[in-house]
Parts: sequence; C-alpha cells; structure tokens
Amino acid sequence: MGRVSVDLYPEQVNTRLAEVHTFRKMLGGSPTNVAVAAARLGRRTGVVTKVGADGFGDYVRTALAGFEVDASYVGTHPTLRTPLAFCEIFPPDDFPLLFYREPTAPDLTIDADELPRAEITGTSIFWVTGTGLSAEPSRAATLEALRLRGRSSHTVLDLDFRDALWPSRDEAAAVYRDALEHATVAVGNLGEAAVVAGALEPAEAAAALLEFGVDLAVVKLGGEGVLAATTADTVSVSAVEIEVLNGLGAGDAFGGALCHGLLAGWELERTIRFANAAGALVASRLGCADDMPTADEVEQLLCAA
Repeated sequence: MGRVSVDLYPEQVNTRLAEVHTFRKMLGGSPTNVAVAAARLGRRTGVVTKVGADGFGDYVRTALAGFEVDASYVGTHPTLRTPLAFCEIFPPDDFPLLFYREPTAPDLTIDADELPRAEITGTSIFWVTGTGLSAEPSRAATLEALRLRGRSSHTVLDLDFRDALWPSRDEAAAVYRDALEHATVAVGNLGEAAVVAGALEPAEAAAALLEFGVDLAVVKLGGEGVLAATTADTVSVSAVEIEVLNGLGAGDAFGGALCHGLLAGWELERTIRFANAAGALVASRLGCADDMPTADEVEQLLCAA
C-alpha cells in the first residue's frame, strides 16, 4: 500500500538532467516496486494506491497487469496528476531524484473509507511505507490499515524516510513509532532507523527497532551489506560484489525478495542472503519495477558469489 509513480530514467549515464536526451519510461514507487518484485518471484500480489485521470495513470494499470500484479485497488483522483520521478545516474553511489508530486500526489489522498479491508486483513503479508504516513488523509488510512492487521504476521513497515515529504524529523519519528506498534517487521537503512531510534551502530539500531515491538528488524547498510535481527537471532550479510549502474531499485528488490522468503518460511539467514542478492541484481540494472529479477537469476548470483 502506498506510493506509485511513472519513472523517467535517463538513458545517458553520468549526465545531468539538463544534458539528457532520452529517457526510459517505467513503473515506479517503492511499494509498487516491492509488489512487482514479489510477483516476479511467483507470489500473488496487489497494490492499494491512486493515480491521476491521465495517460500516465492508464500506463500504471497496464504495467501492473503486465507484471501480473492485481490493480483492482488502484483508485483514480479526478484532478491530481499521476506522479513522475526523474533521476540522474552517477554510479556507483550518486543517484539524485527529482519528484513531481505537487501540490500533492494521488496516493497521499487514500482515505480510510477506501481501504479494501477484507483483503488487508486476509493477506499473508501486508507492506506499507513511511511515505504513506507523511501526509493526511493517507496517514490515517495507513495507520488504520495497520490496526486492521492486529499485528498478524507478516505486517511490514518500510521506513522509507524522505526528508522533503515531512514537516520535521520529530513529527516523522512520532508517527513512525505509532506505526511500529502495529507492525511485525521493520525495514530501513541506517539513516532511516536513526529517525526513529537516533544515530546508532547497526546492531544497536536493530535492537532499538525490536524494542518498539516488531518481531524482525532489518537494517540495510548499502555497500556494507545487511543486518537483520530477531530477539533470538542476528544475521549479518556482506554486500554482493557487482558493478552498480543504478542503485535506486535495490531496496525494493530486497523488499520483494524479503516477502518471498518470509512467506516461504525460510530461515532468517537464507531469507536475508536471497534478498541481498536480489537487491544487488537490480542495482546493476537501469530500472526498478521493470528490471526485477526472477528466482533463478537470484540463485545463479548466489551460486556465483
């Protein structure tokens, strides 16, 4: 549930937007990408979101159908436009983003009355992101969706903190803490975890997230790999060596693969290694949703690593 966009990513690498000549149009938006990533791995997925009454909104629905993601819960706002996202690509670690989501995005207008409650309570895994908590009425709808879950496994909060979308970090921290009370899994990078728990080392950050009541805390460390912890187990996985092209979709590939492993009932280390490899594969590719890997591709990379 949450953000959707149409990504317009440059086909010229190491080039500022002012000099880019051509762009590749792709489906985007973090939770939407996660749904596509899980679908690519064989899972049945759907997205609760909203688009504008425009050609890009039509494209979102068509693209979701092409990825075999259920678009039944994609609403349409009558006046707001479908968001666009541009980026610049300066490998290995500089990918500035430019969002077109003003005055607000359709996905931030999801109201609690529009929630598909039976599907939210009945699904085996439910994923929301911090962006959906950043503004009303989406904030209230996202919190209501989390409450509907009753902390049933698996209820995932991807911290997905975007400073530009929040009035202040203090407000974000308070809302995140409320949301974490209803989640069973927390996912974020070290900087995002710091919004909730303060600046800490990875293991301390994971421990702090567990103290909020989740069963599993995942702290992504970029080029340093991933640390994941439960109250009984801690797993640290090194980054997979790969030539990075565009790192923007790596976290979402990780998320879809994490869902896959949780649903499969894998041991924590296998789940995190698989998700880590899925993220690495997408970091080596231009797109996000469009370039999510298959299970065979992930396994091949793990065998070669």
